Amino acid sequence: MKKNTEPLVVASKETGLEVNADKTKYMVMPRYHYAVRSHNIKINNSFFERVEEFKYLGTTLTNQNSFRKKL
Repeated sequence: MKKNTEPLVVASKETGLEVNADKTKYMVMPRYHYAVRSHNIKINNSFFERVEEFKYLGTTLTNQNSFRKKL
């Protein structure tokens, strides 16, 4: 995952943008439940937090490939 994140940060800087590490999180959907390991990615002095679920447009998405809609 870190291998894919570093080019994003570099390309952003080249275009004059900056990735806000405090607002950027990532989620992995593992093939096997036991493969889930919670860790953050460090690039330069920034940490990107790994999450197991997040809300998008009022729907909670999880790393188990499920979702819950807010009623």
